[in-house]
Amino acid sequence: MLQFFAPRIAPGRTVISSPFPSAISIGATSASRASVVGTNKLLPLRLSQTRNFTMTLPKSQEPVITSITDLPVSEARWVTLQKINYIDQTGKPRTWEVASRKTRSAKAGVDAVAMGNILLSPPDAKFSRPPSTMIVIQYRPPLDSYTVEWPAGLIDADETPEEAAVREFKEETGYECKLISTSPVQAADPGLSSANMKLVMVEAQLTGEEDFGGEEAGKHPQQRLEDGEHITRVVVPLSQLYEKLLEYSKRERFIVAAKLFHFAAGMEFARTQKYGIW
Repeated sequence: MLQFFAPRIAPGRTVISSPFPSAISIGATSASRASVVGTNKLLPLRLSQTRNFTMTLPKSQEPVITSITDLPVSEARWVTLQKINYIDQTGKPRTWEVASRKTRSAKAGVDAVAMGNILLSPPDAKFSRPPSTMIVIQYRPPLDSYTVEWPAGLIDADETPEEAAVREFKEETGYECKLISTSPVQAADPGLSSANMKLVMVEAQLTGEEDFGGEEAGKHPQQRLEDGEHITRVVVPLSQLYEKLLEYSKRERFIVAAKLFHFAAGMEFARTQKYGIW
């Protein structure tokens, strides 16, 4: 059985979390376990990579873009540009410019996973909370904005999408989760990129000490963030998700991720429009 080796913190060091923290890096080995809903069977994750996890410190400033320059493809670490030559439906030759990831997992054949999640109150909770979801907020340099998203991440070379989902959810939120379902492969931005992903729905149990709707409100398990990741967690009742995302979309320098908004808008549409959907 693989175990997670937690970092040691020097005596007397105070670790503080804030809504938009900066971070110091602490090395650790990543490993976790997944369980399937309806069973007690644990699925070991075969993760051998060493990751630089972080403990958060208070935010010291807003992120600032200092320059934007052209990037030669030979210097690009994560993505590459390609030109596609093809024949269209009328027999006419055409070309298309496309951005592709260099990190796609050969094992999974998929770039990334997003974790749609349902958070439930613990069985012995004094006060039952409504079914909720955890959204995360992080600064995204390509947009120069804070994005409101579901937890997500790239799939490592030796992982399945399900293994990546459990690992990433644990790292970004601090919570263990159960797998509920995995989607087919989905296009991420088909007009621009060959990037693809899967949506993995998971279920997690709250500690009973969280507050709802606030940024980092209440007590959450410790995140295990990589160097450069600064992620704020927000627990939102599913019944309030759509309105909460509308609120975030009105904030300066905030953008709601499409995948999350589409999910919330779909629930709201089904609830409010009289088409006999359910």
